[in-house]
Amino acid sequence: MSTFVKAAGAHKTAKVGKAAKAEADVLQELRPGQSIELLKELHILTREGRLNQDSRRKLKQVYHLFQFIEKLLRELPDGGAHATLADHGAGKSYLGFIVYDLFFKALGDGHVYGIETRAELVEKSRVLAAQLGFGRMSFLNLTVAESTESLALPDRIDMVTALHACDTATDDAIAFGLAKQAAFMVLVPCCQAEVAACLRETKALSLSRTPLAELWRHPLHTREIGSQLTNVLRCLLLEAHGYQVTVTELVGWEHSMKNELIIARRTGQFKASAAERLKGLLGEFGLSSLLETRFRLP
Repeated sequence: MSTFVKAAGAHKTAKVGKAAKAEADVLQELRPGQSIELLKELHILTREGRLNQDSRRKLKQVYHLFQFIEKLLRELPDGGAHATLADHGAGKSYLGFIVYDLFFKALGDGHVYGIETRAELVEKSRVLAAQLGFGRMSFLNLTVAESTESLALPDRIDMVTALHACDTATDDAIAFGLAKQAAFMVLVPCCQAEVAACLRETKALSLSRTPLAELWRHPLHTREIGSQLTNVLRCLLLEAHGYQVTVTELVGWEHSMKNELIIARRTGQFKASAAERLKGLLGEFGLSSLLETRFRLP
């Protein structure tokens, strides 16, 4: 055998060995029974079934969020075997697919609903669910108002999720969860603009009325204060409607600035003190008109 043939054979063997090691490394990072095909479709794995540094970080973030969701689902009757989950502002239904794959797929019951206003994304999700054999997933092209009244959804939903739902979409998810008496809500808000816009409109009057307005005198501060204030108001609204609220980080700030995770657990104990604080904050910031829209109290 020539030296060239031997070298080629050794190179091929090394290449196969390297590929096998890469595949083993990937499988070690994944949950048992997880769909490789799904992860490829979600671009977490490459078409060759490999993980790069960016997708490895993305996968860890997904697993971290799933840990919160799974723990709550397990608290439902029969360990969540019959759970219903509605993913609001679902987009490409990234979160819904992962939760179905890791939790619902092995169950004989339970259902995941993806609610999204963009028809083309709803259709793509339907095609992917059929392709993967995820039979207990439904994708609905509905607004929040429509979804609350739609006969395609049950009267009650066990869990409502909203991952990076932009601006008022998180408020829409909360309104839906309240209407459906959701046992849990898991929310990761994104780019809250409505309150910041209201702060800008009343800036001149506020500056003359209270020193607090200095907090949003500069445009950058207006955006940041608006975002923080929005989430504080959301937490108070949930407490006023009978939820126990926990706020924590989703991932490290070095990974994402859209990082606040709000977890709400329904207790049925309506808090009048939370309602009063919400009204007080809205009045202090000149936002009382939002009581009629985004922050309706019981």
